[in-house]
Amino acid sequence: MQNKGVVKLFALLFGLVSIYQLSFTFKASQVESEAETHAIETIAETEEDYRAKRSQEEANYLNAISKDTVYSILGVLDYTYDEVKDNAMNLGLDLKGGINVILQVSVKDILKGLANNTKDPVFNTALENASEVQKNSQNTYLEDFFIEFDKIKGDTKLASPDIFYTKDLDGEIDGSMSDDEVKTIIQRKIDESVVSAFEVLRKRIDGLGVTSPNIQRLGNSGRILIELPGAKDIERAERNFTTMAQLQFWDAYRGDLFFNFLGQANETLKPLVEVEAANDVAESNDAEDATAQDTVDELLGDATTDSTEVANAVNPLLDLIRGPGYQGGPVIARFELKDKEKILEYLNKREVRSLLPVEQRYAKFVFGKPDKNSELVDLYALVGNRDDIPQLSGAVVTDARVSYGLTGRPEVSMQMNSKGAKIWEKMTGDAFSKGSQIAIVLDNVVYSAPGVTSGPIAGGNSSISGDFSVAEASDLANVLRAGKLPASADIISSEVVGPSLGQEAIDSGTMSFIIALIVVLLWMIFYYGKAGGMADVAMALNILLIFGILSGLGAVLTLPGIAGIVLTIGMSVDANVLIFERVREELTKGKGQKEAIADGFGNALSSILDANITTGLTALILFIFGTGPIKGFATTLLIGIGTSLFTAIFITRLLIDWYVNRGGTLNFSTPITKNLFRNINIDFLKKRKVAFIISGAIIALSLGSLFSNGLDQGVDFVGGRTYLVRFAHDVSASEITGALSNPDVFGSADAKTFGATNQLKVTTKYKVNESGIEVDEEIKEKLFSGLQPYLEGVDYEQFVDLSDENKQVGLMESYKVSPTIADDIKQASVWAVLGSLIVVFLYILIRFKRWQYSLGAVAAVFHDVLIVLGIFSLTYKFMPFNMEINQAFIAAVLTVIGYSLNDTVVVFDRIREFFNEHTSWKFFRVVNESLSSTLSRTLNTSLTTLVVLLAIFIFGGDSIRGFMFALIVGVIVGTYSSLFIATPIMYNTVQKLDDKKKKD
Repeated sequence: MQNKGVVKLFALLFGLVSIYQLSFTFKASQVESEAETHAIETIAETEEDYRAKRSQEEANYLNAISKDTVYSILGVLDYTYDEVKDNAMNLGLDLKGGINVILQVSVKDILKGLANNTKDPVFNTALENASEVQKNSQNTYLEDFFIEFDKIKGDTKLASPDIFYTKDLDGEIDGSMSDDEVKTIIQRKIDESVVSAFEVLRKRIDGLGVTSPNIQRLGNSGRILIELPGAKDIERAERNFTTMAQLQFWDAYRGDLFFNFLGQANETLKPLVEVEAANDVAESNDAEDATAQDTVDELLGDATTDSTEVANAVNPLLDLIRGPGYQGGPVIARFELKDKEKILEYLNKREVRSLLPVEQRYAKFVFGKPDKNSELVDLYALVGNRDDIPQLSGAVVTDARVSYGLTGRPEVSMQMNSKGAKIWEKMTGDAFSKGSQIAIVLDNVVYSAPGVTSGPIAGGNSSISGDFSVAEASDLANVLRAGKLPASADIISSEVVGPSLGQEAIDSGTMSFIIALIVVLLWMIFYYGKAGGMADVAMALNILLIFGILSGLGAVLTLPGIAGIVLTIGMSVDANVLIFERVREELTKGKGQKEAIADGFGNALSSILDANITTGLTALILFIFGTGPIKGFATTLLIGIGTSLFTAIFITRLLIDWYVNRGGTLNFSTPITKNLFRNINIDFLKKRKVAFIISGAIIALSLGSLFSNGLDQGVDFVGGRTYLVRFAHDVSASEITGALSNPDVFGSADAKTFGATNQLKVTTKYKVNESGIEVDEEIKEKLFSGLQPYLEGVDYEQFVDLSDENKQVGLMESYKVSPTIADDIKQASVWAVLGSLIVVFLYILIRFKRWQYSLGAVAAVFHDVLIVLGIFSLTYKFMPFNMEINQAFIAAVLTVIGYSLNDTVVVFDRIREFFNEHTSWKFFRVVNESLSSTLSRTLNTSLTTLVVLLAIFIFGGDSIRGFMFALIVGVIVGTYSSLFIATPIMYNTVQKLDDKKKKD
C-alpha cells in the first residue's frame, strides 16, 4: 500500500477530531443535567403549574449561562454553553421525547387575502374545487387552484377588479395583464407569505427555550417541518405553532345595551329553531341507515317530533345563559364553552342581526377567554364597521414582555411604535370621555376589555391582563414579539413522544448496539483469528468516526439511526470478509504471505466498491425521499458506508502490514474454520429450474395474499391518528377495539398489542379530515372515556400528560397524519422504490457493460420485495408485533434492495473476473465456479448480518421490531436470490443471446 504515512496521519487526525467533536456531546449533557437539578431544587412540586415552571426554570438557567464559558480544552480553547450545544450531537424525537409536526400554511387563506376576500363566484368555486382535489393530488394548492380556475373561468380574468386587480396589488397587477402574467406574480406573493410565516414561527420557537430545535420549509408546498426534541409541554408548543397572533384593539359596547336585544333575538329564534329541529328529525327518520329501534318508535308514533329539540326551542337563546354581565361593563352575558359556536350562529343569523338598531348594525359578537375553573365564557359586542377593520392592529407592537399587575398575576406589557402610540392615545382618550372600554382581541378572542380611568394614555404602552399562568403569559408575549402569521397554519402531521418512552428507546437501542457489537467482534476473531482481531480494531475506529461525523454535521441521532449504525457494523464486516477470503485464496495458491495479502486486497477492491456503491445509491434515494427518523437511518447508513470503506481498506491493511513486517504470521483462519467452505463445487445452475418453481410458488402465494388480505397500511399511507397507550395490567386488544368502536366513542377504531401485552397501539380515522388543537383535544377526551374502565383510577390529566419522565401508565405517544399528506407520503415511497431500481439498473449496466446483468439484478430485487410484501400480508394478522406498512417499512424495503444487490454484485464481479481469466471455460462453468468461490463470503456476511439484526429485533425496542423483521426476511431472501435468481436469470438471457447469434 502506497502513502502509508499519509493514511496514518489522516486516520490519527480523523480519530482525534471525532473524539474532540464527541466531547461536546458529553459536556452538553453534563450542563443540562445541572440545569435540571437546579430546576428541581428551585421549584417545589407543590407549586401550581409545577412542570411548566420547572421547564421554564431549566430554560432560564441555560439562557443565563449561554454566554458563559463552560468547557475548556487544555486551558487554550474555551467554549460557551451556546457553542458547546451547537457542536453537540442532537438526539431525535424517539430518543429524547418531544414533538415533530408538519404545518400547512393555508395558501387558500393567502389567496383570499390577496383578493380582498372577494365574493366572485368563479374565484370561490375554484378555491373549493382545489381544496377537494388536494386530497388526492401531488400538486401544490396554488397549482390546483390555477387548474380549477382555468376550467371554469369563461371570460373571467385573474386581473379583474373583483379578483387580483386590487388596491393592495396596484402597481404589481393591472387589468391588461394576461392570466399567465398574474400567475407568476401570485406565485411570488404566496412564496413571500410562506417565507414570512417561516420567519414568524422560527422566532416563536426561539422563544420557547427548547434546545436543538429544527425548522425547515418542505419544497414550495407551503409546508413547514418543526422538530422540538425534548419539548415537554406539548399543548404549549402546539399553541405557539398554530396561533395566528392577530392582535386587534376595538372599542367595546356596554353589555347592558344588548339585554333587550337578547330577548328579541330569543323570540325571533323560536320558530327558526323549531323548523330546523323538525327538519333534522325528518331527515333522521328518512335516512336509509335508520336503526331498528327508530323504526319501532316511528310505528308507535314517537318519531314525529323530537321532544328534546322542542323543549330546547322554548327559549333557544335565553336558556343557554349561565350568568349576566355587570352593570356598565362590556360583558353581555356568560355562556358555557360548549355552546359558543351555537350562540354565534344564532346571533349572526340575518333575521337576528336585523333587530339591531342602525347605530349598532356593524356590531361584532366575540367571546372572551374561557374561565379555567368553570368552563364559562363571556360574550362581548365590539364596535365594528363596514370593512371589519379594527381601529388598531398588532402590527404596531414593537415589544412585549411578561409583567405583574397590582394583583401579582402575570400579564403582558406591550410597547407600540410612534404611529400606534398616536392612535392608542386617541382611542384611550375617547374611551375615557365616553366611560367605555377597549377590547384587546387576539385571534378573535377577547383577552381583556379594560376601562380608561385616568385620561388618554400617551407613549404607546398597554397591557393584556387575564387569568394567565406564567407559561401562558410568556407564550403570549413571545408570539406578539414574533408577529402574526400571514395565514392560518394547520398541523397536518404530528408525532408526539413522551420523555419516558424516549428513555426506554435509548436503553433498548444501547442494549442492541452493545450486544450486536460484541457478537460481531467475537465472530471475527473466531473465524479469522488474529486478522479478525485487527479487523475489530478497525471496526472500533469505524464506530468512533461514525459518531464523530454525526456530531460534526449536526445530524440528529434517532432510534432507526442507531439501527443504521448497528446494521453498518454488520455490513462493514462484509468488506473485511471479502478481503480475507481473497487472501486465503491467494495463500491456497501457494503465494507468500506478503504477496497474498497485497493481491487479496487488490482483487477484493472492485467487489467492495461495487457492493458499497449500490447500497449507497439506495441509501441516498432513501435520504432524499425519507423524512424524520427514516432520514436519520439513511444518514447513518451513508456515513457508515463511507467510514467502513476507509477503515476496511486502509486501517485493516495498515495493521496487517505492521504485524507481518514485524515477523508475525497470519493464517486468516483458526483451526476450526481453516477448511470451512473449501473445495466447494455446487452445480447451482443445474438447480435453477427447481429454484424458479419454488420462487414462483412463493410469489404466487404472496400475490394472492396481497390481493385478498392486502397489507396493514399505517396512518402514514391512509391518514388518521395513532395513540400508544400503556396500562397497569395486561389488556385484551379485541376488547379495547370493541370499546373504542362504540358509536359514542369513535365509531370505528383498531387496537393492537404493541410489544408487551399491557401496551396497545390505537388507530382511528375519527374526524381524520379535521385539524386543530380543539379537535385533537376532543379525540383525546374520547379516547380517555373509552379506556377509562381499564385505566384503574388514572385521571384525564395524568392520562394525557406527556411531560412526566417516569410515566408508566397512560398516553405514551401520539401520531397524526392528514389524508392529504398521507397520499404524498405514499407517492414519495413508490417513487423511492422505483427510483432505486432504475438507478441501480443503470449503475450495473455501466459497470458490467451488459444489460443481462442489470436484468438479473433487478429481477432478483423484484423477487425479494414481492416475497417480503407477501410475508407481511400473510402474517400481519397474527404476529405479536406491529407489521404496519409505513415509512419505516419502505426504508426496510430499500435496505433489502441494497443488501440484495450487494450480494449479487459480488457474485457478478467474480463472474466477470473468471470470464476474463479462464477464456477456455464454458460460460456455464464460469458461473458455477464463481458462485461456489463466493459462497464462503456470502454465507459469512449473511450470518453475521442476521445475528446483528436479530440482536436489534430482540433488544432494540417495540417501535422498530416490524422494521427489523422486514430486514431479517430480506437478508435471507436476498442471499437466496443472489445465488438462485439473479445469476441464473442473467445466465439464461446471455445464453439465449449467444445461441441466437450462433444461429444467425
